[in-house]
Amino acid sequence: MSTITNAFSELGRLIDQVSKDRGIDRKIVINSIVNGLLSAARKKYGTYRDIEVNYNEETGQLELYEFKEVVEDDKFIDEQIEIKLSEALKLDSNAQVKEQIGVPLKSEALGRIDAYMARQIVVQSLKDAENEMVFNEFEKRKGEIVSGVVRRVDRGMIVVDLEKIEAYIPRKEQIYGERYNPGDRIQGYLLEVRQTTRGPQIIMSRGHSNYLIKLFEKEVPEIYEGIVKIVSAAREPGQRAKIAVYSTDSAVHPVGACVGMKGNRVQNITQELKGERIDVITWDEDPVQFVCNALAPAKISKVLVDEDSKEMEVVVSDDQLSLAIGKKGQNVRLAVNLTEWDLNIVSLTEFEEKKRQAVFNLKLLPEMTETMAENIYQFGISSFEELSDSTLERVILIPGYENKEAAENLIQKAKELLKKYKAEGTEIPTAPPLKSQKKTASSTEEIKAQADQKLKEELAQLENEDVPDDEAAKVLSEAPKVSSDETEKKEEVKQTDSVE
Repeated sequence: MSTITNAFSELGRLIDQVSKDRGIDRKIVINSIVNGLLSAARKKYGTYRDIEVNYNEETGQLELYEFKEVVEDDKFIDEQIEIKLSEALKLDSNAQVKEQIGVPLKSEALGRIDAYMARQIVVQSLKDAENEMVFNEFEKRKGEIVSGVVRRVDRGMIVVDLEKIEAYIPRKEQIYGERYNPGDRIQGYLLEVRQTTRGPQIIMSRGHSNYLIKLFEKEVPEIYEGIVKIVSAAREPGQRAKIAVYSTDSAVHPVGACVGMKGNRVQNITQELKGERIDVITWDEDPVQFVCNALAPAKISKVLVDEDSKEMEVVVSDDQLSLAIGKKGQNVRLAVNLTEWDLNIVSLTEFEEKKRQAVFNLKLLPEMTETMAENIYQFGISSFEELSDSTLERVILIPGYENKEAAENLIQKAKELLKKYKAEGTEIPTAPPLKSQKKTASSTEEIKAQADQKLKEELAQLENEDVPDDEAAKVLSEAPKVSSDETEKKEEVKQTDSVE
């Protein structure tokens, strides 16, 4: 028996076994074997020769044929591409001149080296087919939650066995502080599926915001059924997260559905994320309200919106500033990622000072009143320098300058004033600092206490000296008293101090 026949003996059984063990379609296995033998044959006989390989399902054998053109016997020239008519008729009684006819090749002509090469090609073809199958399977599952067993931890990267293939969780996709050992069960978000020269590469993530979304979809039936919708999510893995939701059914509260009875639903997700604190907030189609919700629990005093640059200046009272910003800026960072608006958090004191400086600067323009300056500031222009560089379309939007001529005149005044300061080489003045009001030395209660103490001292002195009653009455009449007018005045001072 020939070498090539030995290499592919019991071919039918081999095909069935490979197909079953690797989960590869039987036709793909057959094509891999056929292509392997065809490559070996072409290398042996030359690529210019028309060679074909077929697998006979009935006999379970591979058949090699070389196709040649039928020519008249007296016109026969090249035996490698032509066959005499007389010989062709022996193979096929219906053969005719200029037709192509398949001539069987002897497999014995393929030696040991050719057989080995054919086998290597088959193995590689099967491996490529298996990789393609795995890639297609996981490509369809991209964006899902998958789980497996930790195989090893290699330089900070977690290698996970997903049965058919190994997946990787890079350090940046892990939750900070998590530790896993070989054999531990682990799940994550199927982030990326890459096709490389070494086969498919699967990237998992436990830190991606979509992993949080998928966990809510899995935990909350209302989300799975489409009653509650998730708009966006933002995370700082292992520390804190925010997720924005809304309900398509007025009878279902979106936040309540996500939190669950006694917070059991969100607690299950928190446990999976190793204690990550999750804020569930209500999404609103009004961007300003959405931002206010996202910055909770801080209370917002005022919001200034710049839609062109998609920025908001958020004003909070002084005691709410640290709460709005959060520890190391965490709260505002998450709100920015959640809402996709650039947010600038300022205190009410800082905002008022900024406004005061802007109005003072704008009032340097000729014939500029405080009301007009405030109107200009409300439209995002905080100085006459900025005004001089503004477009006509922007200035026309300001109340009082809707007229094109008035807007042009305002811009021209700003340019002339700026030119004047530059020509003189003087600095543009700023508003003087606010005079700090001195707080009163004592409150109304302290004044009363001082008066009572002095009265007691005078009475004690009278008792010791045995002063006549008319003298005692005189002392009492001269004792300091707090009038009702003075009390009201002190109360006003106290209120002023508390505002400051």
